Parts: sequence; structure tokens; C-alpha cells
Amino acid sequence: MKSLAQIAQALEGYDPDALAADTVNAFLAEMVPLPTQTQSLELMHALGRVLAQDVISPIDVPAHDNSAMDGYAFDGSELNATQALQLRVVGTALAGKAYEGKVTAGHCLKIMTGAIVPPPLNTVVPQELVQIQGRDILIPPGLLRVGDNRRFRGEDVPCGSVALAAGTVLTPACMGLLASLGLSTVQVHRKLRVAYFSTGDEILSLGDAPREGAVYDSNRFTIWGLLQGMGIECVDLGVVRDDPVALESAFREAAQQADAIVTSGGVSVGEADHTKAMMRKLAHSEAPGQGGVAFWRIAMRPGRPMAVGRIGQVPLFGLPGNPVAVMVTFLAFVRPALWRMMGARANDPQVDSPLLQACSSEAIRKKPGRTEYQRAIVSRAADGTLNVRTTGQQGSGVLSSMVQANGLMVLPHAQGNIAIGDVVEVMMLAGVL
Repeated sequence: MKSLAQIAQALEGYDPDALAADTVNAFLAEMVPLPTQTQSLELMHALGRVLAQDVISPIDVPAHDNSAMDGYAFDGSELNATQALQLRVVGTALAGKAYEGKVTAGHCLKIMTGAIVPPPLNTVVPQELVQIQGRDILIPPGLLRVGDNRRFRGEDVPCGSVALAAGTVLTPACMGLLASLGLSTVQVHRKLRVAYFSTGDEILSLGDAPREGAVYDSNRFTIWGLLQGMGIECVDLGVVRDDPVALESAFREAAQQADAIVTSGGVSVGEADHTKAMMRKLAHSEAPGQGGVAFWRIAMRPGRPMAVGRIGQVPLFGLPGNPVAVMVTFLAFVRPALWRMMGARANDPQVDSPLLQACSSEAIRKKPGRTEYQRAIVSRAADGTLNVRTTGQQGSGVLSSMVQANGLMVLPHAQGNIAIGDVVEVMMLAGVL
């Protein structure tokens, strides 16, 4: 695990104009988890939270050998590979109630799904595969092997095993698993608090009258939605003007209230872009000599001007001002870093979704030396393969293209032009937007 100071030191030898996106992501994915308090939550309130400790199963799941389907339970050693097996039905085993009688050779039990399979019975034949002859059933030869259609005690989760590891993001499937163990509460990390604001004199808040050269603030609402989707507690600090005094006040307020800060705008090379300078100033005043900006340019498109640093010891992610660049840099870098701060495991499927492969339906011009995240639409061809095409215009201000897209085509740093039919990688947006 690395602190921001260690990340900054490790990146010192890189040319900021050639700093590859995957290099940045690899460093940020190793950020030190935030040392936070944990809390015990009722299971119904724990969805989306991060486990603070391993969950050790107090029981076997399932608790007994049981039937995987409706059918007939019998001793599989009686099967004959070449002859049909005739058995007398002597009773019925129901789910939730143990069968109290004995079943001897040549006999079987009618059994329901989930019902206990009593010894010496060890095999279940589905009811649709037998022939019924009065009180007997006839099992054709060659259909079954000993042990078929029986669930073993503890085969899902053995007693004493780690059912869920610390750092797991609790999904609906995790919730069901915890409930199957009889657990009504779970120990989780507290929610992360993230302060966010937009910067710029050209930014209008909702309700303001339109004016020439100004734009309404979409970034705050996008960032709010992205943070909410991660279960983060949001601190909205509104719009901050291009004024050093106002910016310093906003940064100090954010650092006092939150575990991390996300801003949009103010990190490029324009004369009115004060974010980087303010990060350096505040970092030096809070922790002299340690520096405040780990990096502020990435060889990527969209999103080249992105600053990562700290205010005191609070991590700050200074995102670009263009709406699409805000979303792309958040998904590529900020989201995995925040999950790590919340204690999530790096290989948790909710944190690191695998990239899919799809065939490009169009030729795409691409210069080596930067990573590109192209807004894309993925579809399935008649033969089952995945195809992908761009949404068209890829300008970083075309926010409607993110609405149309269901994925981001990730074209790596060294990649050149793409030809029709070339296989490319795609980050699917379902579940993250």
C-alpha cells in the first residue's frame, strides 16, 4: 500500500506529458485504506458497504445432505449399468422435516427439493425420469451415478470457513449469503465522506439567469451521482469562483469536513486556473516539505489535465472542467482509489470490473503515446460475438454521448490506428453509472 507522498515520489521520474493512464491507475489502486472506525449494522442496512473483518461461518451451509430436486431418494449402490432398477416407495421426505422411518434395500423415498436425504440413501432420481408402476418406480439403466442430485452438508459454506473476506463490497448476493448463515448484523467500515465543488467564473448554478459565455454546472450533479452510486456520504460545497481567497477557503472547509475532496475545473494551464497552486500552498502550510501535488497531467484523452494531491493529509482529486472528461477520469482513477480508501479489496468484482473484448465496427484514428477512452455502444452480433462502435463525436464537452454510450472503448497507450474488425477492450458502464 502507498501513501500519496510515496506515489508522488515514485512518479518524480516520469515526464508529465507522457505519464500513461495505466501507470497512474496502478499507483492509485495501491492507495492506503483510510484508517476509519467500524460499525455494526443490521443486515438490511448493509447493502453496498465494505466488510471490516472476515465473516467466519458459524454453521454448515447446507446443514444436512439434501435433495437438489423433487424425485426419489435411494441407495445408489443398487444401480445396475445394464438393468432397470425397481424400487418400492415407502414414504415421503418433506423439506424442513427429517424422515423418521428406515429405508432398506429395494426401497426408496419420495423426496422434495431441499429435504434431508437420510442415510443410507445417497442418490436422487428426478421424478420425470422414472416410470411409476403402482407403489413402485422403475429407473431405466445408464441414467444415474451414485450421489447424483444430492447436495452435501457444508458444500456451499463449511462451518468455520471464511464466508466473506474483509474488504468485500456487500452486493445482493453477499446479503443472501450472510442471511443463509443466520447472521442479523455485520461489521462494516463507516461511510467515506467526500466533499466536492465546481470551480470557475463561467459556472452558473441552477436557478441563475443565463448569461453570455456562461454554462450551467453539470459537473457537480454528475460527481454527486457517481459518489452516491458508491454509497459515499456527500458534502456539496457548491460553485467556487476563480479567486484564490475563495478557493483557499473552500479547500480548507472541505479538508475539515471530509476524508477526500473532488473538484472539477481549474487544473489546466490557464491564467485563472488556481487549483494546482492552491494545493501546493495548503500542503506546504499543513505539512511543510512534503509537497501537495502528486501529478497534474496524464497522457490520455479525454482528461489530460487531472491533478492528484492532498490538502494536509486529505487526498484531493482535481478533475478537468469538461463534463465528459470529469466522468472518464472519475471512472478510470477516482472510483478505484476511493474504493481502496474505503477498505475494499483491489480484486473485488465491484471495484475492478474486467474489460470485455469486442470487434470494432469502424476504423478509428489513434495516436500512440496516450490512452483514449472512446464513448461506445456495444451490441451482440447474430453469431454471438460482441461488436462495438463509437457514439460519434468524441469531444469532451459532448455530454449527451455519455447518455448514449453503454461502454468506454479503452485504447491503450501504445495503440495506433484501429481497423474494422480489430479486437478492442471495453469498460462497460452498467453498474457504475
